[in-house]
Amino acid sequence: MPLGGVLPANRPARRVLPGFNLTVGYTLFYLGLIVLVPLSALLLKTFTLSWADFWTAVASPRVVASYKLTFGSSLLAAVVNVFAGLLLAWVLVRYEFPGKKIIDALVDLPFALPTAVAGISLTALLAGNGWVGQYLEPMGIQLAFNPNGIVIALIFIGLPFVVRTVQPVLEDAEKELEEAATCLGASRFQTFRYVIFPSIAPALLTGFAMAFARAVGEYGSVIFIAGNMPMISEITPLIIIGKLEQYDYAGATAVATVMLGISFVLLLAINALQSWQRKRSGGK
Repeated sequence: MPLGGVLPANRPARRVLPGFNLTVGYTLFYLGLIVLVPLSALLLKTFTLSWADFWTAVASPRVVASYKLTFGSSLLAAVVNVFAGLLLAWVLVRYEFPGKKIIDALVDLPFALPTAVAGISLTALLAGNGWVGQYLEPMGIQLAFNPNGIVIALIFIGLPFVVRTVQPVLEDAEKELEEAATCLGASRFQTFRYVIFPSIAPALLTGFAMAFARAVGEYGSVIFIAGNMPMISEITPLIIIGKLEQYDYAGATAVATVMLGISFVLLLAINALQSWQRKRSGGK
C-alpha cells in the first residue's frame, strides 16, 4: 500500500460487504422465501373459492363485526401508545431519577413476555375478582371480557414500539436549538411545537405504524381478556383460528387475505404520510 494509506486512484476501494449483485441476490432470495412464498400460498388458496363463496366467507355479519373490532381497537391502542410512548421516552431521556434503569428495562418486557402470559396476567388483574377489577366493577367499570380489555392488551404489547423508536431520536436531538428558542422568547409549548416535534414526528409515525401492525395481528394476549363473544368481543384472528379448526382452510385464507389487504393499505398510507413529513421537515 502507498505511503499514508491512500489507495491509488485507479484501484477501487474495498467494501466490508460483498458486491452489490451478491448481496441483493441473497436479500431477494430470503425475502421471497420468508415473505412472498407464504403470501402467494395464501392468495392461491383463496382463489380456489368462487366469488360467491369468497363474499360469504369475508362479509358475514360476524366477520364484519370482527373487522371493526380488530382495526378499531388497534387504531385506538396505537393512538394511545403514541402519547404514552412519547411521554415515557421523554422522561427516560430528559430526567435522572432513582430506578430509571429498572423502568427502562421494563419497557422491553412485552417483547420478551409470551403473549399468553401477558393475557393471563391482565385478566387476573382486571377481571371482576382480580386485584384491580374487584374495586372497579362495583362502580360499573368493567375492563375485562369486553372490548375494553382488548384495547388494554393491545396498548400493553404496542407501547415498547413507540418508546424504542422515539427514544434514540430524543437522545440525538440538539438541545442548543431548544436553548436558542428559549432565549428568543419562545414558550415551552412553542419550543416543543416548532423545534422538538418536527424532528421526532417521523419517529412517532414509525412507532405508530409498528404498534398498529403488531396490534392488528395480535392473538395470544387478547383471547384471554376479550371474552370472545361473537359480534361483541371476537377479534378477526380468532375467526381465522375457528375456521382452521373446522377445516375450512379456504374460508380462513379468504378472511386472512382481507386482513392483509386492509393492513397493507393502511400501512401504505402511514408510510406516505411519514415520507411527506420527512420532506416537509427537510424543506424547512
